[in-house]
Amino acid sequence: MTGTAADPLRPLRIANCSGFYGDRPSAALEMVDGGPIDFLTGDWLAELTMLILAKDRAKDPSLGYARMFPAQMEQVMGTCLDRGIKVVANAGGLNPAGCAEAVQAVADRLGLSPKIAYVAGDDLLDDLAGLQADGAELANLDTGERFGNRKAMTANAYLGCWGIVEALAHGADIVVTGRTTDASVVMGPAAWHFGWARTDWDRLAGACVAGHIIECSTQATGGNYSFFGEIPGLERPGFPLAEVTVDGSSTITKHPGTGGLVSVGTVTAQLLYEIGGPHYANPDVVARFDTIRLAQAGPDRVSVTGVRGEPAPSSLKVCINYVGGFRNSITFLLTGLDIEEKAELAERTFFANIPGGRDSFESVTSRLVRTDHHDPSTNEDAVAELTITAKDPDPKKVGRPFRNTAVEMALASYPGFYGRGMIGDAKSYGVYWPTLIPSGTCCSEVVIGAQRTVVDNTGGGLPFESPEIKASAVNLPAVPDGPTVRIELGRIVGARSGDKGGNANVGMWAQTPEAYAWLADYLTVERLSELFPEARDYPVERYELPNLLALNFVFRGILEEGVASSTRSDAQAKGLGEYLRARVVDAPKSIVPALVPSRVPSAAAPLGSIP
Repeated sequence: MTGTAADPLRPLRIANCSGFYGDRPSAALEMVDGGPIDFLTGDWLAELTMLILAKDRAKDPSLGYARMFPAQMEQVMGTCLDRGIKVVANAGGLNPAGCAEAVQAVADRLGLSPKIAYVAGDDLLDDLAGLQADGAELANLDTGERFGNRKAMTANAYLGCWGIVEALAHGADIVVTGRTTDASVVMGPAAWHFGWARTDWDRLAGACVAGHIIECSTQATGGNYSFFGEIPGLERPGFPLAEVTVDGSSTITKHPGTGGLVSVGTVTAQLLYEIGGPHYANPDVVARFDTIRLAQAGPDRVSVTGVRGEPAPSSLKVCINYVGGFRNSITFLLTGLDIEEKAELAERTFFANIPGGRDSFESVTSRLVRTDHHDPSTNEDAVAELTITAKDPDPKKVGRPFRNTAVEMALASYPGFYGRGMIGDAKSYGVYWPTLIPSGTCCSEVVIGAQRTVVDNTGGGLPFESPEIKASAVNLPAVPDGPTVRIELGRIVGARSGDKGGNANVGMWAQTPEAYAWLADYLTVERLSELFPEARDYPVERYELPNLLALNFVFRGILEEGVASSTRSDAQAKGLGEYLRARVVDAPKSIVPALVPSRVPSAAAPLGSIP
């Protein structure tokens, strides 16, 4: 790799080695040793991760970054320098300077001299009061409620790629950032290498899409994939890489000989992960997901073309986390007959013996999960679960009285009384608070040694509006009709679901145009509410992406105040899509796959042998 824009004909090979804080520690070494790459990138940050890092920093001010990252750099730093592989990672979290220092300590120990840069400027924790005093609304994106005088633990703007570009332009070998967006660690290398301008909207949008595809590591190579029987070597799938070209198009692939699969299906699944509508906003561009074109370009190679981009939004997203209070839970296990009556008795008894009852807590949720079976063949098959969770600003209320009341019920409630595990002390929980600030409110700060460069996030007054982009029409067949069959929805469509704060999304895609024509006609918001009754209690948005043969649904507020606060058993909605695939629907026989297996085939089954 030349490190300049002088080689525009050769695709830039950008590899991923992390999709979250806790991903496979050996991935960096695997990607460096597995084949030729130009950049090694990774995403370590999520809303929950910022809370975890805040707790680390509270214990030790020198922490607050992804501590596994320096250890990974120790494995690959020498090889990267020898081969000219540059590293860009948002592992800096809340303390990019501290992370850069830790990486420098690794270099010193190895006797190496990389040029290390870090990008800061995203941390607004100490500026919140001043922002509000200056008139910043800091209104929650989902509720509109003002932030007020809450005590924040973290407050970080999602920065874009131009600080990374600046660091690379100054010769950095390793770039550590704070809260840049997931896609920015791919957009920055591409924009720097190809010499893109800030107004190259389509090129930036293409790189943004490539970044979104590979940022969750092995989810692009078959991990968490609905049709997992298609995926060879899923026990240890390879990590993905994107070959980005000068026009912003890309090919998604992986190193030869690694497990997993790169197919139109696996790439589509990742494209639908944690998104909203077709306008995918990044700090530097709005990528139009309704313009993406995917095609199988060979074994484990999917081309991504046609992506259009609109000018960067005039605002930056800010993630604020604050301590919401304290919580505690008890799970009653209910066995055999009369499950609902036993649950009602347990709940009534519990709150009758709490001073002040249910109303003494700020909030209470009760969930009865019917895991029991009729005529059970084992003891475990007869058991259902009732979980009661209480939250309150006062830890004493959800501490000893909560615990003691549950224990005292042991000999004085429903037949077969027992619970799950020990009831612990009250635990604090965080609340995720997303808001917006004008793009010019903060700047990216690039630091290399003693040199500090400030990069304007607004691009010096770039236009924020452009002529409307109209996605090309997709030729679809007529909605299939004729005889129908009762079948699980997931035998016809795949799904990928996830969380964005308190919201959940479920993306569903069909494998044929005929199946999509039926899906788009059949699965309205009203029909979805029949399949998923809980959805009736929340605003639901529906988006069509016919270019991907996909629909996306967003459930506003279903995860309450985010993963750290949610009382749902699936607090990040990771299984929501698979739940919906298990629902039985009436579908035209003409779109039902010829082979619907009752079990996953053996590894010897031919590729593509299951729907």
